[in-house]
Amino acid sequence: MLTKFETKSNRVKGLSFHSKRPWILTSLHSGVIQLWDYRVGSLIDRFDEHDGPVRGVHFHKSQPLFVSGGDDYKIKVWNYKLHRCLFTLLGHLDYIRTVQFHHENPWIVSASDDQTIRIWNWQSRTCISVLTGHNHYVMCALFHPKEDLVVSASLDQTVRVWDISALKKKSASPADDILRLGQMNTDFFGGVDAVVKYVLEGHDRGVNWASFHPTLPLIVSGADDRQVKIWRMNDTKAWEVDTLRGHMNNVSCVLFHARQDIIISNSEDKSIRVWDATKRTGLQTFRREHDRFWILGCHPEMNLLAAGHDSGMIVFKLERERPAFSVSGDSLYYVKDRFLRFYEYSTQKETQIIPIRRPGSVSLNQGPRTLSYSPTENAVLICSDVDGGSYELYIVPKDSFSRGDTVQEAKRGVGGSAVFVARNRFAVLEKSTNQVLVKNLKNEIVKKSPLPMVTDAIFYAGTGNLLCRAEDRVVIFDLQQRLVLGDLQTSFIRYVVWSNDMESVALLSKHSIIIADKKLVHRCTLHETIRVKSGSWDDNGVFIYTTLTHIKYCLPNGDSGIIKTLDVPLYITKIFRNTLFCLDRDGKNRPVVIDSTEYMFKLSLLKKRYDHVMSMIRNSELCGQAMIAYLQQKGFPEVALHFVKDERTRFNLALESGNIQIAVASAKEIDEKDHWYRLGVEALRQGNAGIVEYAYQRTKNFERLSFLYLITGNLDKLSKMMKIAEVKNDVMGQFHNALYLGDVKERIKILENAGHLPLAYATAKTHGLNDLAEEIADKLNGNVPSMPKGRSASLLVPPTPVLCGGDWPLLRVMKGIFEGGLDSGAAAQEEYEDAADADWGEDLDIVDVDKIQNGDISMVLEDEEAHEDNESGGWDLEDLELPPDVDTPRTDPASRTTFVAPTAGMPVSQIWVQKSSLAGEHAAAGNFDTAMRLLNRQLGIKNFAPLKSLFLDLHTGSHTYLRALSSAPVISLAIEKGWSESASPNVRAPPALIFSFSQLEEKLKAGYKATTNGKFSEALRLFLGILHTIPLIVVESRREVDEVKELIVIVKEYVLGLQMELKRRELKDDPVRQQELAAYFTHCNLQLPHLRLALMNAMMVCYKARNLITASNFARRLLETNPTAENQSKNARSVIQAAEKNMKDSSQLNYDFRNPFVVCGATYVPIYRGQKDVLCPYCTSHFVPSQEGQLCTVCDLAVVGSDASGLLCSPAQIR
Repeated sequence: MLTKFETKSNRVKGLSFHSKRPWILTSLHSGVIQLWDYRVGSLIDRFDEHDGPVRGVHFHKSQPLFVSGGDDYKIKVWNYKLHRCLFTLLGHLDYIRTVQFHHENPWIVSASDDQTIRIWNWQSRTCISVLTGHNHYVMCALFHPKEDLVVSASLDQTVRVWDISALKKKSASPADDILRLGQMNTDFFGGVDAVVKYVLEGHDRGVNWASFHPTLPLIVSGADDRQVKIWRMNDTKAWEVDTLRGHMNNVSCVLFHARQDIIISNSEDKSIRVWDATKRTGLQTFRREHDRFWILGCHPEMNLLAAGHDSGMIVFKLERERPAFSVSGDSLYYVKDRFLRFYEYSTQKETQIIPIRRPGSVSLNQGPRTLSYSPTENAVLICSDVDGGSYELYIVPKDSFSRGDTVQEAKRGVGGSAVFVARNRFAVLEKSTNQVLVKNLKNEIVKKSPLPMVTDAIFYAGTGNLLCRAEDRVVIFDLQQRLVLGDLQTSFIRYVVWSNDMESVALLSKHSIIIADKKLVHRCTLHETIRVKSGSWDDNGVFIYTTLTHIKYCLPNGDSGIIKTLDVPLYITKIFRNTLFCLDRDGKNRPVVIDSTEYMFKLSLLKKRYDHVMSMIRNSELCGQAMIAYLQQKGFPEVALHFVKDERTRFNLALESGNIQIAVASAKEIDEKDHWYRLGVEALRQGNAGIVEYAYQRTKNFERLSFLYLITGNLDKLSKMMKIAEVKNDVMGQFHNALYLGDVKERIKILENAGHLPLAYATAKTHGLNDLAEEIADKLNGNVPSMPKGRSASLLVPPTPVLCGGDWPLLRVMKGIFEGGLDSGAAAQEEYEDAADADWGEDLDIVDVDKIQNGDISMVLEDEEAHEDNESGGWDLEDLELPPDVDTPRTDPASRTTFVAPTAGMPVSQIWVQKSSLAGEHAAAGNFDTAMRLLNRQLGIKNFAPLKSLFLDLHTGSHTYLRALSSAPVISLAIEKGWSESASPNVRAPPALIFSFSQLEEKLKAGYKATTNGKFSEALRLFLGILHTIPLIVVESRREVDEVKELIVIVKEYVLGLQMELKRRELKDDPVRQQELAAYFTHCNLQLPHLRLALMNAMMVCYKARNLITASNFARRLLETNPTAENQSKNARSVIQAAEKNMKDSSQLNYDFRNPFVVCGATYVPIYRGQKDVLCPYCTSHFVPSQEGQLCTVCDLAVVGSDASGLLCSPAQIR
């Protein structure tokens, strides 16, 4: 049983499914009727007017009505849209057991304990027929779904079938009044409009339920004798066909399934039983612990059932309806009606390939669950729940795309789930031992692999990999290496959908979708209230999925939305552009065309592909509150402005994006005090005094206006404000304005007029206006306040403004990409030309310094870095979050209201870091941390001590410092590569670095010279310097990159050779080791002159130690180089002659010149060809395996044997 929904309530006595909506009515023993949405799982409404239990309830097929009947003898007809009872039908004299609407006529049939069945017309609200004949309670009465019959079951142990065709005729053709009078008489004295057709006797106890088969002439009944009986009828008689035994208590209800050939019954023995209607055998039993079952409901159009019990009800399905399918390229393989079928997306044709065997088992839910296909071998694996989980392997014959009627014997096996993991290998989960068996196409086990955790299902996860599912997590398991590649905590996963490139995976559980990458690193989780059914990835990396009711999308950042509403659940198999290919529950392929505009728009915003955003805004009808809210939430209010006509919304968006012009226009339209106030606040924030003044004037906010004039130094308007206050008789306003103006006489006058004579006297006295003070003293009649002695009074006089402050000086700002583009297509085209290299152009367009007004010099200081230049295209804005403020329209400087204060520019050093993956440029920017991380990742470098001074030199060398004013700090200016005055100030070039390749070549020559002169320590220092500088060098072309890599190899050989030679010179008392080191030195890849010197040196060392064979070998090698120095060839020949006389070595060396070898950089021993070794990831020196994890002794930077991606020293490598 697949439970879809469960409720907890009082005992459920009646159930009814709505034919179209996902609703079910339950009538309770407590007298309440509940309306549930079983899809969402919520209670929609409750109807509480019956007095006592409600035993019967039924939805009308097409009207918004339902009928209920209860123990209060009342039948009530309700309108669920109006949430009320429309009317009550009275007439029964005892409890009403069932009620039902007729499928065509406006009739209701009701069965009652008063031993009658009544048929009512709900339009005329009258009883049109009473069916009498039962002599005990009538437990149930139902109309036939098609014919003019009623079936009833009673505790008198009979089932009766009634013919109501006469009633139908009577209602169809109403006769004239006289005839109708006669009819009423016959009705009154036992009418003839409903007659008993058959009485079915056979039950030994009272019958609780009887119902018709939807199409066949069959009746099924259930009774207190614990039996379910099947009856057949024809035109003349009805007879018992069979009895189904198995229930242990009274059978409460029994029905035929609407779409399958089965009978469902339930009973007071706390069980629901499913029977095969043709074989008449039990298929399955579902039990509850404590609850007796009372009623069953069957959905008229879907495979849904419901059962009511003592403590609620359940909505359930007997079998899964999801077709098993597998997509391979342009084709889909799926199982339908026990056949494997093939569907081609391009032609939209389907073909039947081979028959799939019927499950031999007698229980339900044995159909195919999953299907896995191997395209190269044309093999299909079908898994089902037969025998507790098993699989069948079919090889599809190449020519079988014909009719597919030859039955092929499948290879079978038992296993929890089976999937192909390679071309001709499939994995089977063996749950009992928790291991995976890898089998070949002959169904033979090739390999067994224990799993890292208790697994209950496996899914494909790329060739050779499995995704293993447990209750609360999934892992990706590599079958070859037996390694866990990824692990993720999840809810119980039901389906796994990989993207086409296998880079992303969607894990679908019942109510959530988890998106992760191929290593199961979590990206986002989506929760759905309605069950998730299927999903597929489109070509843009958007996951499209279906729930029971909708097709929806999920963007890479977790944003989701609805694309389309569904009538029936669909299972997406593949997405081609705007077409979804789906399978429905009947196994039909249905292409669904969707509108992808909304999610493509959001995706373009997310990926910062603003040119796409622009064209979509121009060409499509993307509007609506949801889209505006989305743009606002994501920080693009200026884009939202283009969708909005409503002035209030436009005003809010304009304020948010700092667009004062639009805000002013909207505020004028709205003309409300609150909007003017908010406009004033925003204009003040932007320093736009003109608009602030205008806004305050519109709201008559005189106090704020006065203060504005004070801070902008506008004394003329302040005095006007004082006059206005005087006219308005606003004494306080007058006084404040006088205070702001520093007009002492006016203040004294105001205080005098207000009757504050002591204050007026004190003001006059303090400010030295003695004449006025004496006049006021006279008026005070000697009651003069005493002024404090010995205090120096400071006067309340505001400073006189030197300059009348207007609007703040603003930088000229380029028109935002969204602004201009919408006004004219041509203008937009020009904007894009600038930004051809980057995602979109850099936004700050600084005015030339010569044209700056006096007050504007601050902007140059703030943005001193903005004068540098960049020749390699605009910023790469993938990581750059530009605030909305930058996007304001470009206008001429005269119309100042156009400008908004831009945010501070980004420091050049930050741009360098964001644009570059080269360690040298990060070090130049002063970002040592990221430079070190890059070097560690690219070259495995762990020891940064030798690089410290180089980092500091790079950083200081890429900046210059200017003295400003004596009190101001020093200004740091970044030095850029290839800067010229003609270059655009918006484009940033990479840093000018102090290390260049030509310098290294000079150093190399110096190293060679020191080696020739025998200054080995000096030469070693120079060569190591080169090795330490190379990681921080930047070159332009690919050819130069190759030269740098060559240089590493050359220098590494010299460093190793010189280290060995210096070591040899320290070993005075170990002649054997001295000879070995001298011999190894000759195997370093040196320049010819240096090789001759090394051979000469080794020859002399070995000759002195009486190792003549070895010495003669060096002498021959020396002669092969054709030495130019005469003494070298002469010495070599004499050594060979001496050796020929005495061919022997006095001591054994660890040196075999015939066998090619490399020298270990740490232990200085030969590693012969075929022996294991490990390498330094940077200088590629060889080491014996024991040195793995140690610091490389040659370059002194990297860790031997560590992983590294390789040297990155040119932008050309990244493009």
